[in-house]
Amino acid sequence: MSDFLRRRRESVSPLDVGLPPGTRRRTPGLRREEVAALAGVGLTWYTWLEQGREIQVSTAFLDNVSRVLKLDETERRHLFLLAHHRPPAIKGRPWCEVPPLVRRLLDDLVLRPAYVMNLRWDVIGWNAAAECLFGFERRDPAERNMLWMLFADDSLSSRMVSWETHAPQILASFRRDYAQAPEDEDMNGLVDALERRAPAFAHLWRRHDVHGRCQGRRSFVLDDVGTVTFDHSTLIVDEAKHLRLVLYAAVEQDGASAAFENKQKGGVDPGVPASPSG
Repeated sequence: MSDFLRRRRESVSPLDVGLPPGTRRRTPGLRREEVAALAGVGLTWYTWLEQGREIQVSTAFLDNVSRVLKLDETERRHLFLLAHHRPPAIKGRPWCEVPPLVRRLLDDLVLRPAYVMNLRWDVIGWNAAAECLFGFERRDPAERNMLWMLFADDSLSSRMVSWETHAPQILASFRRDYAQAPEDEDMNGLVDALERRAPAFAHLWRRHDVHGRCQGRRSFVLDDVGTVTFDHSTLIVDEAKHLRLVLYAAVEQDGASAAFENKQKGGVDPGVPASPSG
């Protein structure tokens, strides 16, 4: 703790924080009293923190110190581990860009429907197989959201076998994500719009059920193929940005599954991206 904070303090120029450089500084960077004043914390408490004493400091205290010392997210996490022995809470907000490597992974999964969604459950990237299953490209960008598609658009709910069983579980999983950004305007706007649009959503939302991540088995009735059953799971691709890849794999040794996969083999042009990059 001591060496980490001292070195970070010494690496910040007074000019970086709007202070005059002065001519009588005997140490590089900022003085302890300057860090305390800029962070709005007590000098004694900051001094004890830098000395590594066993003191209890708040999350706000550490965040203010992180801001003044210009710590990046990795350094901020390290400071919290040193001081609290646990990482800081990840601030929730919907992210809207698919990382390039994840985009490549989506396109490589030719037979498996896969898409990336953010904290608000907006679908921000998908592959050709997911387009065949969910029809993202036919939708208005504002409605490329899994909750909206599930509760406010019959084109998906009517094709999902046992919708009445899966829908409550899916919404209970979303509530866990909603709790990470309960003040976010976009998150609340989605909930408000769905409560007005879909009575089933409003009823289930008021139950306050909470569920873990969505995974298991779902079946869909698809044109020209029949009822296809998929195993599905959710993989975290960027924890800090709350980005997850949702992967569907048609069950093996099933005629409809084979028909679905054959359709993907014949309908993919490897030279054309399957969806926008975010």
